[in-house]
Amino acid sequence: MPRPILSEAEIHPAVRDKIAGYRAGIVKEVRAAIAANEIVVVGMKQNPFPKKARKLLDEAGLAYQYLEYGSYFGGWRQRLALKLWTGWPTLPMVFVKGVLVGGASDLEALLKSGELARKR
Repeated sequence: MPRPILSEAEIHPAVRDKIAGYRAGIVKEVRAAIAANEIVVVGMKQNPFPKKARKLLDEAGLAYQYLEYGSYFGGWRQRLALKLWTGWPTLPMVFVKGVLVGGASDLEALLKSGELARKR
């Protein structure tokens, strides 16, 4: 089910380009990583959950690309752009074969169920 977002008709024309271009570089960078790698983990310093996701992948022997953006003390604008783009509110953001599968606990469930192995 798609999440509700404002339609273009509900956004004033004067700000549409501003919205579309907000931190577009970071979105482009993450999209390039997703296109080039089977598994991508997007995280931040000091947050234990990206570390947990990476540990799960390391223990499973799965290669991945890790992208880190800021910490609790900075980089929130970059992370906000990614949250707006994906609709996922927390970190990490784990992508498998171009699909957002969720965060660390979602990754753990996919690994336990064997679904991640089937996606590969």
